[in-house]
Amino acid sequence: MSSLQNIPYDLLLSIAQHLDLGDIYALQLTCKQLRYAVRTRPVYREMAVSLLRRCRALPLYGFKRLSDLSTDQLVEVVNRAAQLERGWLTRTPRPAVNTFIPEGEKASNGITKPSDATGWGIKSRYWYKVVGTPPDEEVDWLSPITASYTLCATKSGKVVCWDVHRDVGIAEWNPGERWELWKCRVEFEQRIVYFTMAKVLRGKEDEKVMQFELMQIHFPEQKPDSEEQISPSFSNLRSFKTLGIVMNVFLLDPEARLLAGFVWINRSNSIGLYVLLDWNKEEYVFIDTNIKCTNTANWSCILFNGSIVIHSEEATFACQHFFPLSVLAQHVTLSNPSSSFVPRMTTRLKPTRSISRGFTFPVLPPESYVLPFRQPLVQNIVIAGPGNQIHPIVLPQVDDPIPPTDVNNPPNPWSDQLWYPESAHFVRQWWPTLPSVPRLSCTVVLLAQHHPQTHVTKYVLAQHYFTVPLYVSGTESDPDDAMMRMWYVSVPFEVVCVSDQDEDTPEALPRQRPLLAVDFGHAVWLEHVRAADDEEDEEPYERGQKRLRFVSFPGVRLEGEGHAVRSGIGRGGGADGTFEMEGAARTLVIPKELDLHDVETINIDQSQGAVILSVRQGKIFILCYE
Repeated sequence: MSSLQNIPYDLLLSIAQHLDLGDIYALQLTCKQLRYAVRTRPVYREMAVSLLRRCRALPLYGFKRLSDLSTDQLVEVVNRAAQLERGWLTRTPRPAVNTFIPEGEKASNGITKPSDATGWGIKSRYWYKVVGTPPDEEVDWLSPITASYTLCATKSGKVVCWDVHRDVGIAEWNPGERWELWKCRVEFEQRIVYFTMAKVLRGKEDEKVMQFELMQIHFPEQKPDSEEQISPSFSNLRSFKTLGIVMNVFLLDPEARLLAGFVWINRSNSIGLYVLLDWNKEEYVFIDTNIKCTNTANWSCILFNGSIVIHSEEATFACQHFFPLSVLAQHVTLSNPSSSFVPRMTTRLKPTRSISRGFTFPVLPPESYVLPFRQPLVQNIVIAGPGNQIHPIVLPQVDDPIPPTDVNNPPNPWSDQLWYPESAHFVRQWWPTLPSVPRLSCTVVLLAQHHPQTHVTKYVLAQHYFTVPLYVSGTESDPDDAMMRMWYVSVPFEVVCVSDQDEDTPEALPRQRPLLAVDFGHAVWLEHVRAADDEEDEEPYERGQKRLRFVSFPGVRLEGEGHAVRSGIGRGGGADGTFEMEGAARTLVIPKELDLHDVETINIDQSQGAVILSVRQGKIFILCYE
């Protein structure tokens, strides 16, 4: 072994870069020399980069950055992230023992050894934590802000920052009236959370005027030698108004103070683009893009290389429309903060370029090509279209889909004649990363089919990855390119929904909000469980059985300078030359004290392996899995 000491470290590092974490761990067990050689910061930083390139978050606490970690901390973070990735993808996630250990206690304190119904034999009660919410408030929206805080908006209009570890509210914004939280973005480097609040002032459809408040909450850095707790603080960055039916707003680049929003223009059925090129200035851009808006399309907005990109997805393809900031700057209009001011659309401006790409659909199991209801669906239904406006959709009578015969070019198994998008979730890598790691995007769509007589709704889940632009050099004809390939949970299931009554329009029907949350490559939801003797088309009982379900889709990795995107699907992995694209839905164990009938909101934080549920009694359950 003495010859190992003579091997240049650069050569060992080069070898280590071609190994995965399991190989690195095995290498450390061979001898002391190799352990000291590979358990180093450069090797584990490379492992961290590999995880980030596979779109897996690192479990950093608070607002820590990779550069803040010691070598031992970096090793722990990388090992934990790899453990989560392997556990979440290859089996049912298990309670993460000793996650929440009370201060001053040892890990062994409180351990029990019962064998519960799951058969796992949970050995610790410290895998979940119960914290409070603002007293005498109903939670309308909740999101984790690192592992240390939660940010929640209440139905009375407050926004409260809650310290998870101390179980106390540490900051509050209270406007004294009802506002809705529309968008939230965490900037780890700045230790700032940006969010937008909105309310309707007056009018309907194209004359609808909305007021927005752009806010931030700043988390000061704690001095290492100080025991004083420094509370975060809220501040208002900009107030602005919109005209028309706002579909969504996007905090594209807080550092550059860039904000955009989509407005549905009813009279032309097109997308209006509202932009604040610098929210510190009293000016805006408001144009008609001439992009037609359909009820079944899903929309997102991304900043890419100095252009605002409008990304839209239909049932079989996606489109991206590019609007350079330099071109938009030519259509700036002055505004003012007066109460009577209303922005007006100034011009029609087409995108400088548009590109599209079709989805690649898999061959699914035979049972996935059977309609979920025995009775044919002939009646019309209504769905929430652009801006949550109610629109009718005609679903014609269609026979069971026919499994494809051409495995090289299978069609969409979920025809938009039968299934409509209940909700779409666009996710970008929100976690701390490195400049050398290119960014991907992920879409998760909850597709629904509603029975007009029994009013039972069944769902399937579709997920895919995409880049901006849709085509990446060198990958268009690559059969292993994982972009735009659909993964599914194709066996129909019944998501638990909660009713959200709009106080501004009490005469309107309550909106049914599915209790589903997504993160990059993961989804978690509450599901009705039918008894064996239930009729499949019957409405489930109000207090019927429910369960917490989870799916993790295959990870992707970026390779080469052209950023070819690959996954574990391989070439023709199935026996008949097809690739497996079915997600395995798994049931998560929950604490006995958690009643799923009381859940109001659900979130998932893959960086910590956590599922976060708020319940009616003013409690938040943080459940950690591994």
